[in-house]
Amino acid sequence: MTTQREARFATVAIVDTNGLLRGQKVAGEDLAGILEHGMGMSPVQLALDPTDEIMHMPGVTDDEGDFHDSQLRVDPDSLRHIPFEVDSDSVLYLAQFTGDAAEFCPRTVLRRVLARATEMGFAPKLGFELEFTLFDESAESLRTKGFDGLTTATALPSHDLIIYQVAQSDFYTAVADMCGPLGIRLGKMHEEIGGGFMEACINANGALPAADQAVLLKNFLRVLAMKQGRTVCFMPRWSEQADSQSTHLHVSLLGTDGSPCFWDADQPHHMSETFRHFIGGLQRYLPDITLLFAPTVNSWRRFAEGTFAPPAYTWGIENRTTCLRVVGGSARSLRVENRLPCSDSNPYLAAAATIAAGLAGIADKIEPGEATVGNGYVPGHSKGAPLLRNMHEAIEAFSASDFARAWFGPRFVETFTSTRRAQRAQFEGKDLIAERRRFFELG
Repeated sequence: MTTQREARFATVAIVDTNGLLRGQKVAGEDLAGILEHGMGMSPVQLALDPTDEIMHMPGVTDDEGDFHDSQLRVDPDSLRHIPFEVDSDSVLYLAQFTGDAAEFCPRTVLRRVLARATEMGFAPKLGFELEFTLFDESAESLRTKGFDGLTTATALPSHDLIIYQVAQSDFYTAVADMCGPLGIRLGKMHEEIGGGFMEACINANGALPAADQAVLLKNFLRVLAMKQGRTVCFMPRWSEQADSQSTHLHVSLLGTDGSPCFWDADQPHHMSETFRHFIGGLQRYLPDITLLFAPTVNSWRRFAEGTFAPPAYTWGIENRTTCLRVVGGSARSLRVENRLPCSDSNPYLAAAATIAAGLAGIADKIEPGEATVGNGYVPGHSKGAPLLRNMHEAIEAFSASDFARAWFGPRFVETFTSTRRAQRAQFEGKDLIAERRRFFELG
């Protein structure tokens, strides 16, 4: 593949608040200077919704905003190649904002949380499960149909059904081929519980590389589908008749010597004190930061009765009806699966929020509540506080949270809640079709 020195053009990209890659192609001859000194980009990119609706962000898009450029710092270790480009134009680098814009740049937010983890002597490992639906609809057919009466790639619910998997082998093969040059460690992919519904899993890795890979996979799955005249949709609830779509986040901690911190052979379920406190922190602080896991108006359609979305901030041993599922039978595999994040959550922010809440639990030695045993969807079985009821409650909880300000910064809390309030106001009184027009292709 083309090296940095051989590139005719290279793409430098940041990740916006919604998890979309935004960037520019730059001449290969300028790349060395950009890697050393950075380049300019407007932080208004971080105030855009899918389809480029400009959300209200204080100091950026209000009367004080002058739409200036802020400096990007390119991560030299993020080099990979875009599989759909000619080789000489395929170089891709990820970047993040510096200066004031760094306060609300998702990749930088995660890096700050990871720096605190390092100070505490921990190295988080993450794995992502990404759920999406594949449609036999092009951009043109979506608009011709008015985003209604849409055709999924398979007709029937088909969890792990090999018939559909083999019938769609061209798509599976294309995904695997795509992941190589993008540096994505694809661990598993299979049919899920609805027509066209699929899941792609990224193997456990360091937190930042894993989040990078999740962002790249979400973006380039869309590209792959577009090039086939189809659409991949990450809306948490694109239809009231469809099951909900999520992002499940698997987390464990290593010590500075590489030893697993969650395992204690002598404790019940082999859960160390550190692991118990990590779960305790998640239970304590997830209500404050649910907005980061359910960031759009459509996210809140996911939490409907009869879906596999968690109804409460519960935890349990190998229990998929809980919000926090403890899973794994060995020192290296023991982990917690956070089942709260929606499919449209930003991988950097979902990772930062999960790690921060767990680390705060360790720091404050917070014990978890009673584990949920049995079906957590059945009244009386659930052993945890009920989920926040709507987006308004999530916005207000995040805005008022001392925990959120301490871990993510006051400026991030201010800007993120401002854009979410703006989005919620725009959709007041609108229906699911309006949500599809905004989020179906890019959300």
